[in-house]
Amino acid sequence: MKSGSATFGTQPIPQLLIKQAVPAAVGILVMSLNVLIDTIFVGQWIGANAIAAINVVLPVSFFIAALGMAIGLGGGSIISRALGKDNLAKATKTFGNQIVLNFSLTISFALVGLLFMDSIIPAFGGKGALFEPAKIYYTIVLYGVPILGFCMMGNNVIRAVGKPKYAMYAMMLPSISNLILDYVLIYIFDFGMYGAAWATTLSYGVCGIYILYFFTSKNAELKPLLSDFKIDWSITKEIGALGSVTLARQAVVSISVLLVNNLLYRLDGESAVAVYAIISRLLMFSLFPILGITQGFIPIAGYNYGAKNKKRVEQVIRTAVLYSSGLASLVFMMIYAFSNSIGTIFTSEPLVLQKTPAAIRWVFAATPIVGIQLIGAAYYQAIGKALPALLLTLTRQGFFFIPLLYILPGFLGIDGVWIAFPIAELLAAIVTGGFLIYELKKYLNS
Repeated sequence: MKSGSATFGTQPIPQLLIKQAVPAAVGILVMSLNVLIDTIFVGQWIGANAIAAINVVLPVSFFIAALGMAIGLGGGSIISRALGKDNLAKATKTFGNQIVLNFSLTISFALVGLLFMDSIIPAFGGKGALFEPAKIYYTIVLYGVPILGFCMMGNNVIRAVGKPKYAMYAMMLPSISNLILDYVLIYIFDFGMYGAAWATTLSYGVCGIYILYFFTSKNAELKPLLSDFKIDWSITKEIGALGSVTLARQAVVSISVLLVNNLLYRLDGESAVAVYAIISRLLMFSLFPILGITQGFIPIAGYNYGAKNKKRVEQVIRTAVLYSSGLASLVFMMIYAFSNSIGTIFTSEPLVLQKTPAAIRWVFAATPIVGIQLIGAAYYQAIGKALPALLLTLTRQGFFFIPLLYILPGFLGIDGVWIAFPIAELLAAIVTGGFLIYELKKYLNS
């Protein structure tokens, strides 16, 4: 079959990984800049409490959106391996099932989220002065979350069929539109939190329109028929098993944010929650090259695993780990160099600015090794091994970070919260690296 995906088995791995990773990284960068600039707009034009309020809401909306991402990555793994085996029919059937699953699940969860929002928002740290702005943002954003889920799903499928440039556009367009709408609705019309929320929701709509356009255009390799939308339970089960890895990752991230927000609020009040909100945005922004490599890695590894190209599988793992570690080290050095001034980009409130530099330095201390954990977990997901992918995904947040949150603050106070980040990262990298070395040796000798 002559297709975009066929290059996964023929082009040199370093060239191919760069070709896949750069558009993914650029897309993530634009999305991250969007979140970053959005936070700056909100902080400067509405106030620090608005930043904290949005940070309270994000875990909920991201979790529901993660359903779409989970379905996209789970199905994308199947599609990559099916195309590696030259089975276009299975790939197309998988895509049709993904669409049905996405809208069924994201709409259901969004409705539940809206129904119980008065209980959910305080549970995630939206208390006191943060409750009302958080409720405004939460309500409006959840209207658009099913569309965001569709975008996340479609983006991963576009990447799985070897069209990284179009996947990049799918990430850039809503980000650019959100910034324009932020300026119009917050700055010009002074709609406050309503403006910030509607800017975000309408940008999801822009993304959804583009995804729909791509899959109805001549560029799309997968053209599902009506019969492809009928649920195939064997495919659905596999999508669910592999997608649960992504969903579990987002679930523990959401739980972690819940715990951190509540712990920080209890230890040091609203200013500490605002510091964490700044750090959260910085994490999204700064890790874009590593995440780009991870996203570029998955379809290449999956395709070559399906095609039984063992040497290419080994090569893409080694290349991805090398590239991600190098880029992560550069990120680490830049963050440390500018740690004292980063906070001023987001807010002018003295108390928040005072607390931010030390927290940033602790949180980013283990950045050079983040790629090991990400690539290791992504490999198992790419080859269709759901259980080890799930366990490795849970190591950092679930097995290490959350327990450390209960232990370290008891001895170190608020510093214990920040120190928990690098310790969890180090332990997760050690465990994942061991698993990856073992799996690779076993695979090459099979």
